[in-house]
Amino acid sequence: MRMLEIRTPARYPVCIGSGLLEKAVQNAPEGPKAVLYDLKVERFADEAAQKLGIEHKLGLQGGEDTKTLAVFARCQSWLAQAALPRNAVLYVIGGGTLTDLGGYVAASYLRGIRYISLPTTTLAVVDASVGGKTGLNLPEGKNLMGAFHSPAAVYSDTGPLATLPTTLFKEGLVEAFKHGMIAGDPSLLDLSRLAPDYEGLEDYLAKAVSVKIDIVEKDPTEQGERRKLNLGHTLAHGLEAATRHALSHGAAVAYGLLFAALLGRKLGGQDLVPTVQKLMAWLEPAPLPIIHWDALLPYLARDKKKLGNDVHWVVPKDLGRLEIGPVAEETLRETHRELLSLTS
Repeated sequence: MRMLEIRTPARYPVCIGSGLLEKAVQNAPEGPKAVLYDLKVERFADEAAQKLGIEHKLGLQGGEDTKTLAVFARCQSWLAQAALPRNAVLYVIGGGTLTDLGGYVAASYLRGIRYISLPTTTLAVVDASVGGKTGLNLPEGKNLMGAFHSPAAVYSDTGPLATLPTTLFKEGLVEAFKHGMIAGDPSLLDLSRLAPDYEGLEDYLAKAVSVKIDIVEKDPTEQGERRKLNLGHTLAHGLEAATRHALSHGAAVAYGLLFAALLGRKLGGQDLVPTVQKLMAWLEPAPLPIIHWDALLPYLARDKKKLGNDVHWVVPKDLGRLEIGPVAEETLRETHRELLSLTS
């Protein structure tokens, strides 16, 4: 087991390893409890609820369609109907969409209750469950509603990762690859051996999470340094919204990273395109939808990284060296055309 810790803005442990459900039970805080979980991991959630003595359970279908105001309201009513008090603890079990939703449910119910994450996908382990970002999607774009609300603990049990379809297992690791680009760590860019039974998986995941922890501690509420974690995500979120999430998050971020590498090269940086192309060859993502740049603009205009009238892009000039700021519209259009040509 690897034990990490976030120290600010709230101190909490991030544990990665096998058999961590038992640790979660041993360290369960006092207070009434409830569990919100993804139906895909119902057996694991039932085992957790039984060992924790949790009576109140709500299962949801995972996926971006779960991160809606309607589902959020349903969760709030469920907690209210159970008459759970302010010292309650909400356990959130599932992938990134569940940890995003569950964290926001916890942040909002009675103006904030504790929650504990048990992520069950690679995406949730390396990214979504860590850092305290919670949120929902709106019809106008992804993650436009939410709050910063830190969990009381994160227990990333690697057992459920073995049940993931290969595509889903790989797509979550695109975020770890992104962390490698941000930190300039070549060991995070080598995905060739990664599999659920790879003996170095625990160490790899911990190293990827450590990159995020280091950045989050410096900038918990995304005022500066933390914006680096949006590498590849401005275009990715636009693609997801424009396709109504027909393109998965992992595939969208992979295309977003390739777009960012093309943009960095065009703006005079080192050529990281071959590096990202190795990721694409390993991932084999679904084909990039042919969406005209003008069709993406409404979603890009609502990007959370927008300051004033300008969308600020995270541009990799080299491994470990990123610049953040506005980019000329014609440069973006040319880079998008290049992306379509490269992936067609």
